[in-house]
Amino acid sequence: GFLLLWLLPSLLRARSSAETRPRSMPCQQSPTKVSCKGLSLQEFPKELGQGIKHLELSNNFIRNLSGSSMAGFEQLEYLDMSFNQLEAVSAPTLAQLPRLRSLLLRSNHLDQNFLANGEAFRQLRNIEVLDLSVNDLQSHMAGWYISNLTSLRVLDLSGNRLTRLLAGTFRSTARLRRLDLSSNYIMEIQEGAFEPLQELEVVNLALNSIHCISGFSLTQLRVLNLSHNALELFSSSEGVQPYLLQVLDLSHNRLLYFPELPKAHDLTHLNLSNNLIASLLPGSHGLEDFVLPYKEMGRFNRTVHPVAALTRVVDLDLSNNRLELLPLTFFHSLGSLHSLRLARNCLQEVARESLTTSTEPADPPPSPPQHTELSVRSLDLHGNALRVLPRWFFDSLPQLERLDLGSNSLQPCKSQGSDRGGGLEGGSHFAAPGDTCTPFYNLDESRAALPCLGTLRVLDLAGNQLSLLPAGLSCSPLESLDIRNNSLKALGTLGSWSHSLREVSLAGNPFSCCSLGWLDS
Repeated sequence: GFLLLWLLPSLLRARSSAETRPRSMPCQQSPTKVSCKGLSLQEFPKELGQGIKHLELSNNFIRNLSGSSMAGFEQLEYLDMSFNQLEAVSAPTLAQLPRLRSLLLRSNHLDQNFLANGEAFRQLRNIEVLDLSVNDLQSHMAGWYISNLTSLRVLDLSGNRLTRLLAGTFRSTARLRRLDLSSNYIMEIQEGAFEPLQELEVVNLALNSIHCISGFSLTQLRVLNLSHNALELFSSSEGVQPYLLQVLDLSHNRLLYFPELPKAHDLTHLNLSNNLIASLLPGSHGLEDFVLPYKEMGRFNRTVHPVAALTRVVDLDLSNNRLELLPLTFFHSLGSLHSLRLARNCLQEVARESLTTSTEPADPPPSPPQHTELSVRSLDLHGNALRVLPRWFFDSLPQLERLDLGSNSLQPCKSQGSDRGGGLEGGSHFAAPGDTCTPFYNLDESRAALPCLGTLRVLDLAGNQLSLLPAGLSCSPLESLDIRNNSLKALGTLGSWSHSLREVSLAGNPFSCCSLGWLDS
């Protein structure tokens, strides 16, 4: 007992000395880069050494940068304070960061004290990248924060509460190149809102509530994402300068028809999936079809063929719409088209000629139209109601490599005078009516044939009504074949199959146990 009393003062002094000694920071540190992510910090770390250029402080509990001494951070160029609780920033603090180029402040509370904070942001004279996403900012707050950032090149305002873009919002950010406004509540874009942004190349407006884009005139833009809005109308202005637009995403909207695109552009990727497009023909809808009345409708010229300028489009997605007819002439001018997706529509027929009044097949013309070949390499038609495919349909696709015909109602049709045999339908130049079709098992193998598709590598016939595989598969360099969920009882000899075949999916067929000799080969 006496020994413990004698040692107690020494133990207390040692503990006191340990408490006053500064704790070592558990940050990952290199000469110019420091990461203090997820360390439960409640204030800005001050003792990190000189010469740091890159500092990561995300996923902490820092509430303010007011009155903080930034001595030693004069070289800082990159600061990530995402996912903190930041609500106050002072001008003197930011003034000590003259070389700061990138400031990431995602998921903080910058809707608080936005007037004082916005005033402090005027010290960020050299800032080029700014992330203010998910800060509960309203339109006027966001405008105030960026009101003096003349060097800004990349701006992220996604996940806030913006409802409109005012004409003067981007007046001071003329050098902006990339702008993310997705996941807001934007319903209105005032005329001239983007006019100061002559260097703007990428805009993301996805997941908003925009109903109409009229007079689109951002000629320098290269990527525009307007998916997941409520668009019924998209039209562009015709000017002297050509459009540089390469990627346009209008998916998940309410478009009733093909959008009106500028005549001169560089568009290569066009996504129109998940809309309400029921026809690819001009003039197929009237004003009464639109939910909202638009004054722009009075000048909207529906007689212009919408694909006249799509000569450079490589990828076109029209899946998940309401198309019932596929007029092949619609795609004749798309000379660069490689990928065409028409899955999950209501397609019942393929027409060689454009039909102007209805979806019923027209009478054959006296002389067949001139054969036109498409450049399509990947074609997705799954999830439609196709029963037959004319022979000329395959003849128009000499470069086809991938074909998905899954989940249709495909049946072969009787040959109608063709000395070359049938396609999935025979040699008719027009889609055959349903009463000329017979079940697959009633046809001999010479009639149940695919034409020779010399480049086809992937074929999906799953979910149809096939009771016999079409002949002609050995002519194609097939690598993958999907014939699941059909009515197949046997497959014949594998010797007639493509020697390049690597993968075959067979499940869901009623194979006869007495007719499985093909398995031994």
